[in-house]
Amino acid sequence: MNKHLRVLLVHAIALCGLSPCAIAIPASVLHPQEQQEEVLLKQLFRQTEVKFGVSIAYKSDLVKDQKAKVDLDACKSPEEVLEKVLAPFNLSYQKVREHFYLITAKEATHSSATDAVSRPVHGKITDAKGAALPGVTVRVKGTSIGAVTAPDGTYTLNIPGTGNEVLEISFVGYEAKSVVVGSQSEINITLTENTSTLNEVIVTGYTTQRKKDLTGAVTVVDIGEMVKQPSGQVTSQLQGQASGVTVIGSGQPGQEPVVRIRGVNTFDNNTPLYVVDGVPTQSINDLNPNDVASMQVLKDAGAASVYGSRASNGVIIITTKKGTGKVKVKYDAFYGRQYPKGGNAFHTLNSQEMANLRWLSYKNTGTPLSDTLYGNGATPRLPDYLQPVGLMEGDPRVNPDLYYVNPNYTDQDDYNSFYYITKANKAGTDWFHEIFKPANMTSHNLSVSGGSDRGNYLFSLNYYNQQGTLTNTYLKRYIIRSNSQFNISKNIRVGENLSFSVTDNPTVDLLTASGAVGMAIREQPIIPVYDIKGNFGGSNGIGLGDAMNPVAMQYRTRNDRGQVNRVFGNIYADVDLLEHFTLHTSFGGEVNSGWRHNFTYPQYENKENAGVNSYTETTDFAHNWTWTNTLNYHNTFNKVHNLNVLVGTEAYDERTREQIGTTQDYFSFDPDYVDNGTGSGGQTIKSTRYSAGLLSLIARVDYSFNDKYLISGTLRRDGSSKFGVNHRYGMFPAASAGWRISQEAFLKDVSWLTDLKIRGGWGIMGNQLSLTPGNAFTLYGGNKNTSYYDLQGTNNSVLLGFQQVQIGNPDAKWESDINTNIGIDATLFGGKLEVSADYFQKNIKDLLYNSELPGTYGTAPAPYSNVANMKNQGVDLTVTSHTDITKDLKFDATVTLTTFKNRIVKIAKGVDYFDSEARNFSESIIRNAVGQPISSFYGYKITGFWNSQDEVDKADQEAQAKTNDPSATFQEAAAPGRFRYADLNHDGVINSDDRTFLGNPNPKVSYGINLGLTYKQFDFSMFLFGVHGNQIWNQVRWWTDFASSFDGAKSKTALYDSWLPDRTNAKAPIQEGEGSFSTNSVPNSYYVESGAYLRCKNVQLGYTFPQQFGNRSHIERLRIYVQAANLFTITKYSGIDPEIGGSDVRSFGIDEGTYPSQRQFLAGLNLTF
Repeated sequence: MNKHLRVLLVHAIALCGLSPCAIAIPASVLHPQEQQEEVLLKQLFRQTEVKFGVSIAYKSDLVKDQKAKVDLDACKSPEEVLEKVLAPFNLSYQKVREHFYLITAKEATHSSATDAVSRPVHGKITDAKGAALPGVTVRVKGTSIGAVTAPDGTYTLNIPGTGNEVLEISFVGYEAKSVVVGSQSEINITLTENTSTLNEVIVTGYTTQRKKDLTGAVTVVDIGEMVKQPSGQVTSQLQGQASGVTVIGSGQPGQEPVVRIRGVNTFDNNTPLYVVDGVPTQSINDLNPNDVASMQVLKDAGAASVYGSRASNGVIIITTKKGTGKVKVKYDAFYGRQYPKGGNAFHTLNSQEMANLRWLSYKNTGTPLSDTLYGNGATPRLPDYLQPVGLMEGDPRVNPDLYYVNPNYTDQDDYNSFYYITKANKAGTDWFHEIFKPANMTSHNLSVSGGSDRGNYLFSLNYYNQQGTLTNTYLKRYIIRSNSQFNISKNIRVGENLSFSVTDNPTVDLLTASGAVGMAIREQPIIPVYDIKGNFGGSNGIGLGDAMNPVAMQYRTRNDRGQVNRVFGNIYADVDLLEHFTLHTSFGGEVNSGWRHNFTYPQYENKENAGVNSYTETTDFAHNWTWTNTLNYHNTFNKVHNLNVLVGTEAYDERTREQIGTTQDYFSFDPDYVDNGTGSGGQTIKSTRYSAGLLSLIARVDYSFNDKYLISGTLRRDGSSKFGVNHRYGMFPAASAGWRISQEAFLKDVSWLTDLKIRGGWGIMGNQLSLTPGNAFTLYGGNKNTSYYDLQGTNNSVLLGFQQVQIGNPDAKWESDINTNIGIDATLFGGKLEVSADYFQKNIKDLLYNSELPGTYGTAPAPYSNVANMKNQGVDLTVTSHTDITKDLKFDATVTLTTFKNRIVKIAKGVDYFDSEARNFSESIIRNAVGQPISSFYGYKITGFWNSQDEVDKADQEAQAKTNDPSATFQEAAAPGRFRYADLNHDGVINSDDRTFLGNPNPKVSYGINLGLTYKQFDFSMFLFGVHGNQIWNQVRWWTDFASSFDGAKSKTALYDSWLPDRTNAKAPIQEGEGSFSTNSVPNSYYVESGAYLRCKNVQLGYTFPQQFGNRSHIERLRIYVQAANLFTITKYSGIDPEIGGSDVRSFGIDEGTYPSQRQFLAGLNLTF
């Protein structure tokens, strides 16, 4: 940790040096003589705030353009300044609380006649949460009679006694209210924050727009709700928070989830484009969630096509926080404990049940026992020892003196002399809970921010540590950020947004049988974790399968180390030219460097062992830069014509380099004292390089008439170095329009309709992410292993040869995403209900894919070619409601919903499909075919079991009659208890032509439900997320539900719910010693399950201390909370977790051992000074 902190400190100093506002001093301090001149009151107030570290609130109409002159240097306090400058303008001030002043108009003197009939009225002004509001102006309408609320929110004033008076209550940032006094003597008022989202200004492509002026499909994410999810990754927190966005993750710390905007858009890289403070990137895995100020998701061409070739997968725009006002210090922290799933997570048989299943399979197969592990009697008996095989206690062969195992062996002769003695674990080893343990997680975030009219700054430091519930997995990360802006003059601004992160994140392979989770599923329960001497136990015996000890696997990674360092950000400048032009330039990007070293220990406990130690060291370096220059024109003509024009250029360049070296056979087993030069065995060195670039021209026009009719047009031209010279450039246009129909005269009297806008758009977006830089070129090169030849067999006469290493395709061209969108935005009942709905359709043409080429051979991979077209369509819906149940009880709810339908329209000429992912089968699991969703599951459809030999014979007779073949059989290996497949082509026999589409891994519907409740100082929130309409290929069943699928651990289903002559309504087929076409050697519908689920992602209860508490302790805000994550999941899926992802769309939704989400219980606080 000390090393990391030292690195952070060095970079913090560097960042501060690059922060123009970190050392910026207001001009009023640098040039005090300027204060002898008359300046606007507004400017004077800001200078006073900076000098004395206070906040001054006022209404603009009180100060207008009035000027005053004062010597700030001569004033000893803000009170002295205010007393000198306010008197001439009939203004006064009130110190509402420490460091906070309110400017008000002086009360006029009333006539004696009015005083004679006046009467007192008093009350209290509070906000929606019941907190007192000091400094609120309470005035009698039409008079100068008024008052300002005290620090506790109370007021008292004398009013004429006619009873017809009206009180006007106003406060900066809140909606004004009017109340008839009548006969009341106490009037308490609750003010509502002026939070009209219609006028909210949001960041879109290279510019900003009011939310109500948007014509494209844009979702604005509620950051307050998003960051409640206890995660170190913004992408994980995004799950369920934005319609049109589907996020699928896992429980592994640091693993970047799969993020898809409006579904699958290509056969390869579907990652959206992230734009952070104007800098495009493909990853925000190390973005500190506490630094995020706003987030917008651009979903259609009308909104996103300004990003051209990088926008096909959607765009997520993120703006980080900036400083404002007086200096603020914020500290946010939480600490929690994570718990893996309890009980029998894999539904595994215990040791005795495993023995019973083996006996059952031998009986069903009719074959003799192949070993004596469980004896050789009529019923199985558990041995006391696994090694030597099947022995009982007292046998001289289990004498501990005979034991010899050297874990750090270095030669085969030593290994061959090992004498293992391993006791059987008769109770059964719970392999899941041997590697999954409760673990801690914590986060600490400290920020300092402030600002004035001369600039602003924010510095933050974040430490995040999530220990994985799977041993030796974790995410440790340090992030520092510096954001600042310096206003050189009223029309020139410069600034920077920079972050530096250090990440240590060891992970495991998931969704594969060879990973630690996969081995925990497969390792038999009778195998103990350790043998009699404390060395690892394993499958190195008879009848124990070929799985590896997952505890040993994870233990041997304990000394593996790695670190990734990343600098990300930009420097920028804005210049206001003439009256309506703004020139913006930004140079940004990222620099990544990383290293990893891994020491591989020899294995001895497994059936198949790696017998040589080795050391691997990897270093990588990558950088990219983006230089953006835009000129923006904005003007309003005749108060009704609003025009915004943007033109610009953008250049992008990226380069990466990686070097990997591995050496075998080390004398020392201490990884801290080895390197690639000290091993005596074979040595392998590999390096890779990558470079690519983009050059773009940008144009955008936005026009609105009378805030009612809206038109937008975009054109972008991109040139990519990845394409051949004939297809290097792509043109991406888009147009969209909106009609604020609620502004029309025929709807103006509809009181419940606050705002209604209809919008639509069309455009083209591009994609080239899948391509490698050299895809256009056919390349040749040498390879030490495959193109060199030892001509004389002496190992010293190697001749250099060349081979084709890449097949080129100079005719590859851009993927084109032709996008159509129709949507409505409605605000109803004065903002109490908001609805946004979109229907979208995407026709994606010329999809790039590196399918196998016919008539070729060799090791050169096939190039990417434009082989297919695809169509997506669906609906995005967001509904938000705000309800005041009582004065103190408020309820808010937001529902997001996305539907998605996908089908492949065309593949290459003469080709209707291509397959992938065979796993343990003789045929492929996934087929991409015309008319079907991408990556659909494919195989034989099970109609039931063969329940008797008569059924089999009858089906064979019918097949022979139908085919006129006396030797025909209906189904290969058909027998009682085995699966019966559907004859879908009705030709009388089961063959590969009867395979069909069995499921779709892509959710048809995904949704999120955010519920919030506040009562006075308490707040409660709950977030639920779910998907529907998708299927999961449960490959775990192949390992656990069939006795013939290797001698690994088996499930309860295999023993208690498999076919028997008296149990024909079973789930699994008959258990046998060998697999077959009719059981587990081909893909079939047994492995396909519903992947639908509803999960309670987060529940949080918080309490914010009253403001009076903060006044006494200089604490501006203190909130404490407790929360729980992943409390429950409702699903029919039989696996350990239905949230199955996978970064490769071609293997998406296949479960072969995932890292399940864990329950989390946390406590935290938010503190502001």
